[in-house]
Amino acid sequence: MRDLVVVGGGIVGAACAYYAARAGLAVTVLDRGTPGGGTTSRGEGNILVSDKGAGPELELALASRRLWLDLATEHGPDRFELEEKGGLVVALSEPGLATLDTFTAGQRDAGVVVEPVSADRLHDHEPHLASDLPGGVRYPQDLQVQPVLAAATLLAAARRAGAHVVSGEEVVGATHGGDGRITSVHTDRATYDCEAAVNAAGTWAGSVGERLGGPVPVLPRRGFVLVTEPLPRVVRHKVYTADYVENVASDEAGLETSAVVEGTRAGPVLIGASRERVGFDRSLSVDVLTLLAGQAVRLFPFLRDIRLLRSYAGFRPYCPDHLPMIGPDPRVPGLFHACGHEGAGVGLAPATGRLVIELLTGAHPLVDPTPFAPARLVEAPA
Repeated sequence: MRDLVVVGGGIVGAACAYYAARAGLAVTVLDRGTPGGGTTSRGEGNILVSDKGAGPELELALASRRLWLDLATEHGPDRFELEEKGGLVVALSEPGLATLDTFTAGQRDAGVVVEPVSADRLHDHEPHLASDLPGGVRYPQDLQVQPVLAAATLLAAARRAGAHVVSGEEVVGATHGGDGRITSVHTDRATYDCEAAVNAAGTWAGSVGERLGGPVPVLPRRGFVLVTEPLPRVVRHKVYTADYVENVASDEAGLETSAVVEGTRAGPVLIGASRERVGFDRSLSVDVLTLLAGQAVRLFPFLRDIRLLRSYAGFRPYCPDHLPMIGPDPRVPGLFHACGHEGAGVGLAPATGRLVIELLTGAHPLVDPTPFAPARLVEAPA
């Protein structure tokens, strides 16, 4: 019998497996496709503190950032393509700048390094920005990794510690003991006995949770990204407008967009961001892509003359209160959830994985787990 089955081989599942194996647990990771090939492969690899207001998610993000740096020290930054690029948030208007100042005050009190940038100094950080922006804020703590490479690195380290990674098997159900405790996980090909299971299925965590006996309210939130031709490093930071934070925290199901532009080590510039709840519809929307391109040109006028190579869509795992679900299911003994991170899964993955395993093993948690407890959104049986 394995101590733990982790369902999902994306970045969060990989982190769960990594910390479980380091804790000495016998771990099996199950992925219906190729590990890292789902939502993780559609992300930009951001590890952000800039987009989170003071509160539990920011605390988790700061802890996760420290863990990412520890991982880079232990395994080598190139194994993750970790880059300490920093973030630059810019306002499009004077009222927007005032709102940004209020937002950063709470962040600063929570331990975020905040560097206000006046209008006449924006070009010191991003020489190609539009010339009529009223100012912004630089966040030197923002990082970036290559998400698929990062997931593969964590899974490889877990394997070296004894973990077993299974690809191409879809979870279809579970067996529970007389007390309701999960005792095995069934795929379309095999059965894996276990003492506990972690639902780390990302955008598909709702249906996976249901198959394991504990459905959770995780919904897909679609977003598009544009990819330019390779360029010299013309965009140094992750640059986005102040309304991006409002869109992240929005409960609206309809389309919301804000300008997000960042360069990559490989050369292409990535352009986002859009959000809309349309189920698992992957249909290409030319209207959304056109809107994103126009917003990017508003920030960086030179992009008007740059060729786009492609676009892609992905689904963020949306939770109703915008906090991930991390911890035990109150209805199913032995079932844990690590899902609902929306667009912050890469950044929050190490802290999520470590916190889940600490809760599973009874170790002291690195942050207060109460705000992330699944019990806040699902009720225990009477």
